[in-house]
Amino acid sequence: MENKKNILLVEDDDSLGYLLTEYLQIKGFGISWAKNGNLALQKLEKEKFDLAILDVMMPEMDGFTLAEKMKLTYPEIPFIFLSAKSLKIDVLKGFSKGAVDYLKKPIDEEELVIRINILLKNLSQPEIESSSREEIHLGKYSYKPQQQTLGLGESKVSLTSRENELLRYLTSKQNEICTHKELLKNIWGTNDYFTRRSLNVFVSRLRKYLDKEPSIKIENIHNTGFIFRI
Repeated sequence: MENKKNILLVEDDDSLGYLLTEYLQIKGFGISWAKNGNLALQKLEKEKFDLAILDVMMPEMDGFTLAEKMKLTYPEIPFIFLSAKSLKIDVLKGFSKGAVDYLKKPIDEEELVIRINILLKNLSQPEIESSSREEIHLGKYSYKPQQQTLGLGESKVSLTSRENELLRYLTSKQNEICTHKELLKNIWGTNDYFTRRSLNVFVSRLRKYLDKEPSIKIENIHNTGFIFRI
């Protein structure tokens, strides 16, 4: 495989961790397996990854806590959860932590590879025209899509890959209606129940990040989508 993608797998189950490591390597991915969150953080300090797959229930540090630490220190690395915790509240919590996907155990290995390839393809698509600029001024804010940062004065927010994709898309369509279907297709690549719910979570987070600028509004158009106004 050209331009081999490196994946961090964080899974405490020896059997599943070994199985996924072997299978993903056969499929051409570079895999680094960590059996808990602390070991994962050590690997993140030393290696470069294109994607992380996180279990939720782990000793020493659970996957949600690891995701929070990754968002602070490595916001450029997208991550997905692969977990037996499959209740709706768990899935929504996973998306609220910044995950680009939430997959439920047990998962078919072929399906996992398909999901990974779709995610990596979507994340590596050429940036839309407005986001090619080094800096976008949004009222008081300085938005740098390539660096995934949103600055206000001396403070700066590091955006996750999904937050950055969504803000980048909305700013490219200022004062235009972006339908739910359009956003989900272009950013998530799917339009199922959980991604529709996670879209609302991500919009709420962007509103919070931008709440110091009264002129900026992400308006909800009932049963249709959103409009980014400035």
